[in-house]
Amino acid sequence: MSRLPVVGVLALQGDVREHLRALTACAVDVRAVRRPADLEGLDGIVLPGGESTTIDKLSRIFGLREPLIEALHAGLPAYGSCAGMILLAKNVLDGTQDQKTFGALDITVRRNAFGRQVESFEADVDLVGIAGGPMHAVFIRAPWVERIDNGVEILGAVVPPGLVESKIIAVRHENVMATSFHPEVTDDLRIHRYFVDVVRAAR
Repeated sequence: MSRLPVVGVLALQGDVREHLRALTACAVDVRAVRRPADLEGLDGIVLPGGESTTIDKLSRIFGLREPLIEALHAGLPAYGSCAGMILLAKNVLDGTQDQKTFGALDITVRRNAFGRQVESFEADVDLVGIAGGPMHAVFIRAPWVERIDNGVEILGAVVPPGLVESKIIAVRHENVMATSFHPEVTDDLRIHRYFVDVVRAAR
């Protein structure tokens, strides 16, 4: 019998426990990733929602930034939610002056695009590849994708409150995917199951 996939959650700040809970329910071995040694043997990694600038700075403090970038560029499957989307993007608009990312997705995101905490909202969204009807998505100080390049696929978009144009809120390129919203704060496991399928296919 083959072993279960090992999926890590970057555990520096943010919705770590929520992602660990969701992944455990998807029948994989889960691991909190805080140091470079925690990357060894991973089949996939989740970058959680939280504060992207804080996670970026802590990744440097803990010596994780460069090893994680190397793993991502070597093909490690990854999924980022909200702040995780920002960290996976190559380019960030409205970020802090010293903000860095891991650059695994050829997208440009706008940080806090949907507004402040009080402007957080929820919406039902249809996502490519996710069966079972619309997903109830929770947007909390969320980014959106301004531009995609080099074969990045749009998985979903939404029209934010007060706007008339839809904004890209879910993308994928090969084994790397990201959403603006937080599936980890709901009981809907479809995004996590989708990512686990990506991880299994990549093994």
